[in-house]
Amino acid sequence: MLYALKILLFAAYLAFLCYFLFFAESMGRCFSERTYHYNLMPFKEICRFWVHRQTLGFWSVALNLVGNVVALIPFGMFLPWLYEKCRRFSITVLFCFEFSLFVEITQLVFKVGSFDVDDILLNTLGGILGFCGYRVYVFVRKRMQ
Repeated sequence: MLYALKILLFAAYLAFLCYFLFFAESMGRCFSERTYHYNLMPFKEICRFWVHRQTLGFWSVALNLVGNVVALIPFGMFLPWLYEKCRRFSITVLFCFEFSLFVEITQLVFKVGSFDVDDILLNTLGGILGFCGYRVYVFVRKRMQ
């Protein structure tokens, strides 16, 4: 029963993430005929957001930089929580990277959002933080027993 609940929570998280990444009009996710932008240079957009943080505003910078990290923290926590194979750091990081790459390629193909290599880096960092959170959870749980 507990495993089914974990799967249900993971599915709900993925559904919310899918909506947010591909369909949330408030985030500019629409299939309009606009010029599509992409970034293939690592750290270009991260640096641009940081350098122009005063002009862009706090919320824009936080949404882009922090939001991309936070978005995959649950992914990095759920994987080792659900799948024993993902309890290895390298496997979880690889899955987080692959998932983020899949999202960015999907955005590129369907021209929704924008393909940004920096998003892949930030999302993967979020997955790493999620994995670390999982490891802290396991450590604390073992100490409490």
